[in-house]
Amino acid sequence: MMLWKGSLSVSDSLKKPFSVRGLLLGLAGVSVVTALFSSVLTVNTSTVGFLFLLVVLSVATAAGFRVSVLVSFVAMLCFNFFFLPPLERFTIADPENLVALFTFLLTALVASHLSDRARKQALEARRRQQETEQLYALSRAILLTESSRPIGTQAAQSIVQIFSSPAVMILDSKSGRSFRGDGEEMPGWEPRLEEVARIGSHQRYAKEDLDVWPISLGGSPVGALAAVGIAVSDGAVQSMLNLVAIALERVRTEEAANRAEAARQSEEFKSTLLDAITHEFKTPLTSIKAAATGLQTLDPARAEDQKELASIIEEETDRLSQLVAEAVKMAEIDAGTVRLHREETSSSALLKSAVQTFENRGAERIRIGDEAAIGLRADRELMLLALRQVLDNALKYSEPASVVACKAELDGESLMLRIEDRGPGVPERDRMRIFDKFYRRTSTRDLVAGTGLGLHIAREITRMHGGDLWVEAATPAGAAFCFRLPLAGESPA
Repeated sequence: MMLWKGSLSVSDSLKKPFSVRGLLLGLAGVSVVTALFSSVLTVNTSTVGFLFLLVVLSVATAAGFRVSVLVSFVAMLCFNFFFLPPLERFTIADPENLVALFTFLLTALVASHLSDRARKQALEARRRQQETEQLYALSRAILLTESSRPIGTQAAQSIVQIFSSPAVMILDSKSGRSFRGDGEEMPGWEPRLEEVARIGSHQRYAKEDLDVWPISLGGSPVGALAAVGIAVSDGAVQSMLNLVAIALERVRTEEAANRAEAARQSEEFKSTLLDAITHEFKTPLTSIKAAATGLQTLDPARAEDQKELASIIEEETDRLSQLVAEAVKMAEIDAGTVRLHREETSSSALLKSAVQTFENRGAERIRIGDEAAIGLRADRELMLLALRQVLDNALKYSEPASVVACKAELDGESLMLRIEDRGPGVPERDRMRIFDKFYRRTSTRDLVAGTGLGLHIAREITRMHGGDLWVEAATPAGAAFCFRLPLAGESPA
């Protein structure tokens, strides 16, 4: 079985170099047995031969077959010279001893071979177990990849960690993107990856200890993988490449799904926005039409009534203009094309301007605290849009006679804007979901008109400013929407 060269691992043990240390230990063992039983203790030759055989087997297990062969010959010579008559001569007087000597040598060699083969089989089993564990860990890492980071990068990093490779790069041929397993530059790797992906065969760069393999899925080339110091069998390499191919295919599948979902949400956003505009335009258009009809039928002498009707037309026209501007902004925010234009403003200025837009629509219910104005840098137009969404939400979902309280205060290095209503409140299970696009609670969906976009837009605008928006339970009842925004002088990213 072919083994890929790399860092020290179980597979390296299968091709051990000649062990000088093992030879020296074997010779030392033979010397100890010879010295002990040739001069100190007296035992029969069978016992000595058995002890020599134990030394040879130990050497075969620890250092391999080649070393044990040399130790076997040295043990045979010592057995002949020191223990078989005539002593201290390399001759044998008794033919039975000659047979015993060669039997000892043959037994030592056969036992050494069997012991070495058992050692190799044990190492092979350990290597296979190690590779199985590594492949399982890689498959698990690929299945549990985080959607917030590129899957290709996570797969490369997993190979670095699991297979102890100092550098890994993956090329996705279809997208042309490459993913590194660490933060270091790898000059000259991409052309090699592209070449291997094109020709579809493995390339080895021995000087750099670098291997580059083609990646295919269903017989079609999809990319290439380059790694330094991967020490696994060819079967394990193929399994690793299959897992990486699955990861690359998952990248494309998720990207296609994301594009489809984005397209679906974009269409849904446009449809919902159009429905919202249609609904919101009905009220001011009805008022304008009624006022215009009144002007046509009104007695010219009634100047005060004419002035009032003209004022209604002007106010409702301004409201229509504002609705159009807000719709455009919401579309830009959804498309991610809006840019902030920060300017110096204050908490009280923003709240007062936002409340003014609700004249004739509940402005008298909104109470602004008398705290000192707190300065901040913000895109005034966008922040007014965010505040109007929250205020409109508070007015719609609370009792007609209840008060909506607005309060501003310092919280460390941030400004806290708190808008409380006395409505039914928001259950804890819904406090994150109500900011999702198009989400509307089942219990209020049919009772209050809405699109499910207002709170989502408000939070997106707040986060664009480097802040956040969330909802809490108000005391004694209702909901409290909390804006956290950077103070004046800061430049949030």
